[in-house]
Amino acid sequence: MSVNKETGQPKFRRRADDRPDEVLDAAMELFTAQGFANTKVEQIARLAGLSKGAVYLYFPSKQAIIEALVRRAVTPVAERAMAHARAFAGDPRLGISATLRQLAHGLVDAKMLAIPKMVVREAAQVPELAQMYRREVLDRVLPAIAMLIQRGIDDGYFRPVDADLTLRSLIGPILVHLMLADVFDITPPEGLAFDRLIENHLSILFDGLSVSGKAGAR
Repeated sequence: MSVNKETGQPKFRRRADDRPDEVLDAAMELFTAQGFANTKVEQIARLAGLSKGAVYLYFPSKQAIIEALVRRAVTPVAERAMAHARAFAGDPRLGISATLRQLAHGLVDAKMLAIPKMVVREAAQVPELAQMYRREVLDRVLPAIAMLIQRGIDDGYFRPVDADLTLRSLIGPILVHLMLADVFDITPPEGLAFDRLIENHLSILFDGLSVSGKAGAR
C-alpha cells in the first residue's frame, strides 16, 4: 500500500467506484494484523484515507465489511466449486477430486486464505463471524460434495458408508491442516502446500472408500 509522503496517509485512487474496494483492502490489512474484534471502523477509515462517515456510506457496519470481504474473495470460489460438483456426471471420485482441487487452487491466494484463517481464529470470540461464513460458503459447498458422495454409494463406486460422516472425513483434514498452521504454528517444511495435501488426502480417502475393483480413479 503506497503512502502520501506529505500527509503520511495512505494513497488510494479517488474515483468513487474504487472506494468500496479501498475500504475492503484497508479492512483486510487491519483484520489480518490485529483481528476482527480488535479493529474499529475509524481505524479502517483512517487507513483507507476516508472519513468514518464515508465508510458508512458504503458499509453500514463492521459486520457488513467482513461479509463483503467474504463475498469478494471466497464466495466466487465456493460458487464455482459448488456448480462444478452439482453439474458433474460420471465417476463421483473425479467430481470430488476436481472440486477439492478447485478449492485448493483458491486457497493459494493469500487474500482468500486470510478469510478462513481469521474465521478459525476468531469464531469463539465472534460467533456471528462463523455463522456468516457458514451461510456464505459452507452451506453452499458442503451439500454439493455430500451429494457426490451419496451418488458414489448409490452407483456402487463407494462402500455403503454414512455420507454425512464421510463428508466430515473429507473436509476435516483440510480444516485441521489450516488450524495447525494458524493456531499452533505447526507448518510442514514446504509450507501449507494445499495442492499436495489434497492429492495425498484423496489417495488415502478413495483407497478406503472404493469398492473392490473400482479403486484408483482420481
